Amino acid sequence: EHLRSNPNFEFIHHDITTFIDIKGDLDYILHFASPASPIDYLKIPIQTLKVGAMGTHNCLGLAKAKGARILVASTSEVYGDPLVHPQTEEYWGNVNPVGPRGVYDEAKRYMESITMAYHTFHHVETRIIRIFNTYGPRMRLNDGRALPAFIGQALRGEDMTVFGDGSQTRSFCYVDDLVEGIYRLLLSDYPHPVNIGNPDEITIKEFGEEIIKLTGTSQKLISLPLPTDDPKQRKPDITKAKSILGWEPKVSRAEGLKITYEYFKSLSPEDLHRMAHHKEF
Repeated sequence: EHLRSNPNFEFIHHDITTFIDIKGDLDYILHFASPASPIDYLKIPIQTLKVGAMGTHNCLGLAKAKGARILVASTSEVYGDPLVHPQTEEYWGNVNPVGPRGVYDEAKRYMESITMAYHTFHHVETRIIRIFNTYGPRMRLNDGRALPAFIGQALRGEDMTVFGDGSQTRSFCYVDDLVEGIYRLLLSDYPHPVNIGNPDEITIKEFGEEIIKLTGTSQKLISLPLPTDDPKQRKPDITKAKSILGWEPKVSRAEGLKITYEYFKSLSPEDLHRMAHHKEF
């Protein structure tokens, strides 16, 4: 919304699972189209597979036709429920292709495969970023991920929901750091996957306790059953990002959480209600 008045910005509403035709020259394509939260892709599993497969195919075809460089947004979910910790780019993953999360995990794995095929066979300039958990202002409170769920519950004065015993780990990267990593990878000459995330690992239970402390609320943590194939560990090895891109996260979790919480706190009750109940699909 904040870009609509910018004369250098043009918005085109298009379903990328159908043929893409853009007039004029293109230098770069950044393919970020996909639901990214289990609450979303479990509602629209077939569309999730189609955007990762056909959508990526169309974007790569456009890049080939225009002689453009393309960066595709992959995910730490290509590692599945990892048996290697932390996860390096060389790890092939532990994914259940027929489980409920397989629609997202396998769509992204296919995306990487067809992207490399276009790179090796058609010599398209391709970049693959594997994005780990990211957070910051403007997230949807109902998107099902831990941080917006916890903050939404804190703002509404509800108890915080932890899946399982909360011992599963995640690593949270502030959005500004992620964007810097995306930009550096796009402008690099490295065609293979690169992890971008924050290696500062924390259990979900500890994370919930941090949110309670941050918000000054008095909620309890309550436990619900662990979803199928929920990863037990998640921590990026960012050696490649450091050595190839000169990148590492700069914003501490304490600092990033404070900014994010202040953003949600500044919203009107109407905005909060809309974000909590917005039907994206």
